[in-house]
Amino acid sequence: MTVSKTIAAQLENASWIRRMFEEGVRLKRERGADAIFDFSLGNPDIEPPPAVLDALRRVAAGNRPGSHGYMPNPGYPEVRQAVAKKLRRETGLEFTAEDVFMTVGSAGACNVILKSILDPGDEVIVLAPYFAEYQFYISNHGGRMVIAETDATFLPDVERIAAAITPRTRAILVNTPNNPTGRVYPEHVLRDLQQMLAQAGQPIIVISDEPYKSFVYDGQRQPEVASFIANTVICNSWSKSLGLPGERIGYLALSPLLDDAAALRGACAFSNRILGFVNAPAIWQWVMLESADATIDPNVYERRRNLLCDALAAIGYEVKRPEGAFYLFLKTPIPDDVAFAARLAEEGVLAVPGTGFGRSGYIRVSLTIPMERIEKSIGGFERAFLASTR
Repeated sequence: MTVSKTIAAQLENASWIRRMFEEGVRLKRERGADAIFDFSLGNPDIEPPPAVLDALRRVAAGNRPGSHGYMPNPGYPEVRQAVAKKLRRETGLEFTAEDVFMTVGSAGACNVILKSILDPGDEVIVLAPYFAEYQFYISNHGGRMVIAETDATFLPDVERIAAAITPRTRAILVNTPNNPTGRVYPEHVLRDLQQMLAQAGQPIIVISDEPYKSFVYDGQRQPEVASFIANTVICNSWSKSLGLPGERIGYLALSPLLDDAAALRGACAFSNRILGFVNAPAIWQWVMLESADATIDPNVYERRRNLLCDALAAIGYEVKRPEGAFYLFLKTPIPDDVAFAARLAEEGVLAVPGTGFGRSGYIRVSLTIPMERIEKSIGGFERAFLASTR
């Protein structure tokens, strides 16, 4: 057998997101694309802002000397300085260019920091429900994922997190606004987490995965995790905020309050290289230098959220309206979320079972399809609900 046992085992538990996406491809071939309503993949359907595309044209036409060659592994100094300036403005902390590493998206940033801090058998606490790929990122580097359940409203339960800490705990991975639940972690939760960590008796890094930070609704904002928790590293990307998931450009930022930050900087630069990224794509670094403050309009997703949540609640679903990101984590009318997702698929509606995110009894519904498609899908949601509750 040529496939490693590790990868073979992981493939058995591979992402439900991709499984449902592939099921959608099959159903579209069978029934036609108009008959299928694919809520499975969080693939932004809004094109990048004009400022980004204009910057891309300028950068490509300018063709700086040496712009296609090697650079420092953490990225171009000018770009890192611009990101540090933005972080100083947002967090009130004295980030410098040396604290910033340009990466191949937020996923690349997560893998760089995990590679830099984990020895085999070290543990990373992840809050359930969680982004399904986290388990693979952690095991990539010999780590072990330890699950701490969130509370009934999907907020971090600090007592459960504290109970999950062992001498092998190296990090806690938090994601707010959250995929899949859409929860935005408020200041008081972050303060409580910092207080607990200050009393933990060992250094633990909080890895804050922030690709949805631009998507917060109802006039609210996402509190800056690094402003409240000292030992924070930030993983971020422009995949969602600029509608660029295929371009894989983001950054890792180490809080200036981190313990032993100088040693960690060197480790992250080295890890970025040996993981095979070498450096983030050059052209997109220059584009971000010119347009990093642009964003797609989050109100588009807020309107879709309102439409879908109101319609599902009227049918009889138990709905927790997401505060951010662009997902709805919907309680299924029967305990078996996999069976209910299959029933929805019979109606041409594709959603991802919550089992894939570590929480059964729910499905994740992505809001990245147009309003008119959401409206047409409501009948399928209703028929599946009624068939399951007879």
